[in-house]
Amino acid sequence: MRVTLHDVSKGKGGQALPSMSLEFHSGAVRFALAETEQRPSVLGLIASGRMKPDTGRVTIDGTANNRMLRRTIALVDAPDVSDPHADITLAGVVGEELMFAGVGATPLHARRWLSQLGFGELAGVPIGNVDPAARVRILCELAILRKGTEGIVLVSPDRHGGSPDGWWRIASEFADRGYAMLVIIGGSAAVALERMHELEAINASGPIEPLVLDAPAADSADDSADDSDDVDDASAPPVEPDESDDRADAPRADAEHGGNASDDLESPSPETDDADSDDDAQAADDTDTDTHTPRNGAER
Repeated sequence: MRVTLHDVSKGKGGQALPSMSLEFHSGAVRFALAETEQRPSVLGLIASGRMKPDTGRVTIDGTANNRMLRRTIALVDAPDVSDPHADITLAGVVGEELMFAGVGATPLHARRWLSQLGFGELAGVPIGNVDPAARVRILCELAILRKGTEGIVLVSPDRHGGSPDGWWRIASEFADRGYAMLVIIGGSAAVALERMHELEAINASGPIEPLVLDAPAADSADDSADDSDDVDDASAPPVEPDESDDRADAPRADAEHGGNASDDLESPSPETDDADSDDDAQAADDTDTDTHTPRNGAER
């Protein structure tokens, strides 16, 4: 899977997001620069198919298909969109994600899942107090619990502090497992990563193949239908989408882990497919209503 952003921008004169092009694909981790309070979330929403850019186009494997993007790309920890409230306990965040993944979601199941991941002692800790690297690990593992997830857009992990090599190595591990990883960060974190040569951090921005505009009519129709759910008002910052059963940006345990989660969470096997509800259109500020309230670590 390859996701490409072709000269996308948002807002009048690119105020919400200046024009940029980038690309990320399966089996690799890339970073993208976005600074100010609003731009990281705007870029994450656009890259995961949840917001329509004012200029440019987003393609997945060469085709503009926002619905496919939303089903395959998880938007993780985006501020004001899919980040968990700082006061919610880690077990509460996990339980909510397990529920949306269609597996056992009682407090006992949540604690078991955390214990199997090696973080059982953190179950009662507010997620706002969890170590940045542990937070990224847990939220990304929850994000891939949902069936069909092939990539993760992780937004601003550097805002939680800690050394960049912690969450970058975790993102690299998910890439090694075959996922497409895009990490949106600020300039300081980018400089730190580039100085750590052993991490081989690569900027997602770079030469992008020219966009072929004369796409088949079927593709254009699909794109039109998908984008009809998007709202075009970009002047205000993105807000949290309404409750919905089609979320991506959440942690999801690996779909390869099969098993009966109600008795044994060692191999969670989501039984519910993401619902492609066309009610996604209720979101404000161009966001699709793929998430629910309260938000947890990822938005679908």
